Amino acid sequence: MKTHTILLIFALSLMRLQAVSQTTFPFQNTGLPDNERLDNLLSLMTLDEKVNALSTNLGVPRLGIRNTGHSEGLHGMALGGPGNWGGSERGVAKTYPTTIFPQAYGLGETWDTELIQKVADIEATEIRFYAQNANLQKGGMVMRAPNADLARDPRWGRTEESYGEDAFLGSRLTVAFVKGLQGNDPKYWKSASLMKHFLANSNEDGRDSTSSNFDERLFREYYSFPFYKGITEGGSRAFMASYNAWNGVPMTVNPILKKIARDEWGNNGIICTDGGALSLLVNAHHAFPTLTEGAAAVVKASVGQFLDNFRSYIYEALKKGLLTEKNIDNVIRGNFYVALKLGLLDADQSKVPYTGIGVTDTVSPWNKQDTKAFVRKVTAKSVVLLKNTAGLLPLNKSKIKSIAVIGPRANEVLLDWYSGTPPYAVSILQGIKNAVGKDIEVFYAPSDEMDKATLAARKADVAIVCVGNHPYGTDARWKISPVPSDGREAVDRKSITLEQEDLVKLVMQANPKTVMVLVSNFPFAINWSQENVPAILHVTNNSQELGNGLADVIFGDVSPAGRTTQTWVKSITDLPPMMDYDIRHGRTYQYFKSKPLYPFGFGLSYTSFEYSGLETSNPTLTDSIFVSVKVKNIGKRDGDEVIQLYVSYPDSKVERPMKQLKGFKRVFIPAGKSKTVEIPLKASDVAYWDIAKHAFVTEKSKLKLMIGSSSADIKLTKVLPLTPKGE
Repeated sequence: MKTHTILLIFALSLMRLQAVSQTTFPFQNTGLPDNERLDNLLSLMTLDEKVNALSTNLGVPRLGIRNTGHSEGLHGMALGGPGNWGGSERGVAKTYPTTIFPQAYGLGETWDTELIQKVADIEATEIRFYAQNANLQKGGMVMRAPNADLARDPRWGRTEESYGEDAFLGSRLTVAFVKGLQGNDPKYWKSASLMKHFLANSNEDGRDSTSSNFDERLFREYYSFPFYKGITEGGSRAFMASYNAWNGVPMTVNPILKKIARDEWGNNGIICTDGGALSLLVNAHHAFPTLTEGAAAVVKASVGQFLDNFRSYIYEALKKGLLTEKNIDNVIRGNFYVALKLGLLDADQSKVPYTGIGVTDTVSPWNKQDTKAFVRKVTAKSVVLLKNTAGLLPLNKSKIKSIAVIGPRANEVLLDWYSGTPPYAVSILQGIKNAVGKDIEVFYAPSDEMDKATLAARKADVAIVCVGNHPYGTDARWKISPVPSDGREAVDRKSITLEQEDLVKLVMQANPKTVMVLVSNFPFAINWSQENVPAILHVTNNSQELGNGLADVIFGDVSPAGRTTQTWVKSITDLPPMMDYDIRHGRTYQYFKSKPLYPFGFGLSYTSFEYSGLETSNPTLTDSIFVSVKVKNIGKRDGDEVIQLYVSYPDSKVERPMKQLKGFKRVFIPAGKSKTVEIPLKASDVAYWDIAKHAFVTEKSKLKLMIGSSSADIKLTKVLPLTPKGE
């Protein structure tokens, strides 16, 4: 054996001995396998400590494991904010600034996985900063994000929290957000991603007692798909069980938690209830006669954390023999696996790569200029241009002398229930003022009270009317959503028309050069505006850089390339009944047969793109191929294009959607330049769930490839054989 090899072995042995010498208990020894460490920890814990571990508390003080709990973080770490997530000190709400991005719905509209991953990475940095800084010590490193639910219906009150209606798009953005939260280190996580809400939780009215009913194929191919990918590809090892039932069995005790999520997909971490779900299991679902029996059933279903009062019921269940200590061991083991991945079980914290955040690196992330610039970039990238006739946008500052900024959404940045407190917030009015400086006069009117909006629009060269919904996050009273077309958690929308469209009509009457800015969490049936207003932009609420990011688009510093993530229907009558969870009955672009107001994947640009040369790396799809297309920017402005790959199944022997998204890529292309874009496609991506075989199956059939800029704007097509391996 060579000398340097002997020295290397000696050095590694010495390092391991040093690590062992620093440990008090075997579970602190990073040289041991994870399972051995967890076995040791459980063997050392008392029954009381184990029962306490059924809360969101990951700490065991007696054994030197410091606590960390949960934080909210759908679009930035939520501290302070409308939900007062940081808590109060001496009864007074405390402000804890964090970086606040556009709502998750807006993040989805970027169609940019790299961007989403960086958003989540910044969020994870801030959670570590707050958790580890000696002067702060706020928040928990288990982040309740992303929301992997699918927005099958625009009336759902929590549409704002989702990435839209499509399972493939939702899965890619979910995976990106999970990876951003957990980081790239092979051993440790920056924070832990706890996805919400498993499963099919997309009605708010009656959510505590209703059942979402659909078959096994829709479970596998649609509703569970983002969660499945979030676990198996993203690496998440935590999720929250939803309030509702699936096919009559409440999710809090549904056998699929263990049978599929744990045993099949490999979620060996946390499964928690939603807030108050134990009491709802008994009092709303009437699934068990007593809370004691309910608590025992929840644990036996493999749920290891309660967001509820549970301790007395667990002790009573143990006393009555409804539950054993071994049952508790089985579920809290997953909780401490998450603690292990966060580095909380290690004796030597210096080996955890994230422990310096907030300790040695004490510059507040939310105050960094590059962070602020990035939020502005994300906001601009989330903007969807829905209409632009006669080239009204972008506005040319050299050709206008005055602008009227009008409407209830013009001079505010609204926060939703899961928002934190941003360090600052730039309204649309302020963003426009920042963009034009002193050279252009800006008139402002929040409404048409005493004809103020009409007069402002009449005397301006251009009018920008800002309308949209209110998320009511600032109203802590539950179920407050007084406008029928508004919604929020616990309240579904009763209308999809926009009351404020009357203000748009008045502004248009006063000034035909009107830009409508729809600031909303949801799609709206803005049929009149689409027919009459020359330019329409959509952006979501919440971003601290709302005004600056939107102004970048309005004045052409950024060419818009956001895309819709839902089918925007023309009428509420185009939608199936709210409680019909079978999407085959006309839901989403996959099954919707009427003409939408705006199709899924839709968004305009300030430039134009030409598609050519659709090719595949192999003539047959057997395992995986690359689908390539040449895209040329034939306009005069640089810009992003979102290339979308859809497939259909012309000779399938089973029922399949009319078309399905199976790939996309957002690409920047300078004016006059071309790029060849490659999108991977796997045979497994086009498989369907065979109920008899209880597996995903790839048919031997034809596959039609469709490349375009939306689900309704297909530029090129190609049919190729789909031949599974072994055929």
